[in-house]
Amino acid sequence: MSSAPDRHNNFDALRLVAATSVIFSHAFLLGTGQQDTEPLMRLTGGQTVLGVLGVFVFFTISGFLVAQSFEATGSPGRFLAKRALRIYPGLLVCLLVSAFILGPALSELSLRAYFHNAAPYLYVASNFTMVMPANTLPGVVFSGYGAGAVVDGPLWTLPCEVLMYLMLFVLGVMRRLELPITLVLIAAGMLCLWLDTASSDYFIGSALWLLPFFAAGMALYRLRDRDIFRGRIAGVALAGLIASVPLHAFILVFPIFGSYLVVYLALERRLPVFPAARFGDLSYGLYIYGWPVEQTLVRLNGGAMSWPRLFLLSFALSAAIAFVSWHFVESRALRLKPINAAAVERRYATM
Repeated sequence: MSSAPDRHNNFDALRLVAATSVIFSHAFLLGTGQQDTEPLMRLTGGQTVLGVLGVFVFFTISGFLVAQSFEATGSPGRFLAKRALRIYPGLLVCLLVSAFILGPALSELSLRAYFHNAAPYLYVASNFTMVMPANTLPGVVFSGYGAGAVVDGPLWTLPCEVLMYLMLFVLGVMRRLELPITLVLIAAGMLCLWLDTASSDYFIGSALWLLPFFAAGMALYRLRDRDIFRGRIAGVALAGLIASVPLHAFILVFPIFGSYLVVYLALERRLPVFPAARFGDLSYGLYIYGWPVEQTLVRLNGGAMSWPRLFLLSFALSAAIAFVSWHFVESRALRLKPINAAAVERRYATM
C-alpha cells in the first residue's frame, strides 16, 4: 500500500471552490428570498443548488482525507485531538463574534436587555456542543424572507461532520475501515437520499442524508492504489451525472459519479496545482462566516439585495475574515496537534 497522497493535489482548491459556491448560492436565498434562478437549480430542473453541491464536495473530500488522517496518525487519541482542533477553535470564535458583537449591534433590544437574555449564551453553548443548536438571537432579524432570522445557516452540517468523524473513529478502532464496509455505508446512505431523510425533524435524518458522500470519500481512499483514477472513467462518471438530470436522480447518484469526479480532479497529476492555500486555508472560515456576513449586508441594505452585488461584497468580506480566522485562530490551534512518535523520530534524525 502506498503512502498518503503528496501535496501535488487540488484538494485545497476544491474546498475553496466549494466554500465559494455556498456563499454564491446563499446570495440568491438571502438577497432575494428565493433560489429558482440559481444556475444549478436551473440546470438540474429544480433538484438542487450550488450551495448543496458544495456541501457534497466538502463531505467527499473529508471522507477521503480523514480516512487518510486516521491511518497516518497511528493513535486514536491523537486522531480525535486533531479533528477537534480543526473544528472547534474556529467555530467557537465565530459563535462568540455572532452572539456578542453582531447580535447586540443588530438586535432591536437594548444592550441591557440583550445581555440579560439567556438566548445569546444558549446560542453559543448549543452550537459549540452541537446539542439541539439554536439558530436565532434575540431581537435579531435580517430580512423578511423565510431565513431572515437565521444567524448562521451552514452550521447545521457541522454536527453531521463530527458524527462522521466518530463513525470513522469507531470503525478504525475496530479495524473495520475496509472497502466492503464503506460500500455498505454508501448503499445505506443512498437509501436515505432516496427516502429524503434530510426532511426529517430529527438530526440523525440530516446526518444519514450526508453519509453516502463521506463514505464515498472513504471508499475512494481505500481504492486509491488500484489505478481507478483515469480520464476514461472520469468521462463515464461525468456522463452518468449528466444523464441523471432528466431522470431526476442527480442527488441520488452523486455519491457514485460526483464523488469520483471530485477525487479524480483532486488527484489528477496532469492538472496544474492551483495554490489555493497560498494565503492560508480559508475554506472553513469562508464556510462558517459567509452566511452571517451576507445576512448583515442584507440588513444594512434594507432587507433585500441583488444577488450579484451581495455575492461579490460578501465574498470579499468573508475572505478577509477567513484570513484573520486562519492566521490568528485556526492555524494557531492546529499547532497544538499532538505529534506521533514516528514524526518525532524523523524530526530528531534530521537535526
